[in-house]
Amino acid sequence: MRWRHGQFDWALFASTLLAVRVPWLAATVVVVLATYYGRALRWAVLIRHLRPHPNTWGLFSATVIGFTAIVLLGRPGELVRPYLIASKEKLPFSSQLAAWFLERICDLLCALLIFGFALAQVARAGTKVGPRLQWVLEAGGYLAGALGLTSLLVVVLLRQFSSPMRRRVLDGLAFLPDRLRAKAVELFDAFLLGIEATRTRSGLVGIVAYTVLEWGLIILCFVAIGKCFPAMDALTPADILTLMGFVAFGSLVQIPGIGGGVQVVSLVVLTEIFRIPLETATGIALMIWFITFVVVVPVGLALFVHEGMSWRKIREIDKTART
Repeated sequence: MRWRHGQFDWALFASTLLAVRVPWLAATVVVVLATYYGRALRWAVLIRHLRPHPNTWGLFSATVIGFTAIVLLGRPGELVRPYLIASKEKLPFSSQLAAWFLERICDLLCALLIFGFALAQVARAGTKVGPRLQWVLEAGGYLAGALGLTSLLVVVLLRQFSSPMRRRVLDGLAFLPDRLRAKAVELFDAFLLGIEATRTRSGLVGIVAYTVLEWGLIILCFVAIGKCFPAMDALTPADILTLMGFVAFGSLVQIPGIGGGVQVVSLVVLTEIFRIPLETATGIALMIWFITFVVVVPVGLALFVHEGMSWRKIREIDKTART
């Protein structure tokens, strides 16, 4: 890499960060925090059949603390949020894992939709890219389509054929000792209970509406990020959505030669598709990573302390949730 051989222009990198438009940066932070509230509202719909009137503030607090745990613990921190919500609302943990599963499918489908738009934009522009993005352009559409169809198939099977699936699971668990079999059936039943939100029209409409709201806020966040940097002034709204599509897809799937880190995918897209200088693109990519992931940490830690929690307790939650 250029910075290892003294070819990286650190002055240009620093000037990129110093040129950030602070009012737009502040607006971006506000929008990012609003996305977590949107997630809390969607979760309220996902558990409405179990708790008609959940504590929205409690859901928001658990959401922020959960995403903070992901930043600090990595992917195992994903379990913290459903565990906290299960504890706050006195619900089975398995039912909240089902809510988390449905939420992830909704986000996956939206990310794939925007990624499809990004692929179409790049193909239409006839942009020549390096080998690191060539695989994405050649096979990404097929992979995205396969993931989307699989996700929809899983939702339809769970929604329409839960009883036959339950019978098959019971038959498949017949070899287990009675105690373990009873525990497995209990967990599976709790999981099926968690997806009941998809069985009513109002539940489906609510989930779709809040998912659209959530991703509308995410798009707004990326538009505001584009306004933060003079180097991105030439990018059109379609270009911003293209950047977002690749970043969303890269955060979900490890792209060969690129990886799955938001900052890495952002860097590759900014340099190879939009031809922004490496040093400037590096500053922008780091800011995208900071805004979309790290900015929640101070708020999460504040709520963490406010609720009388400790780091040891979070680690215990993580271990308990995985067992």
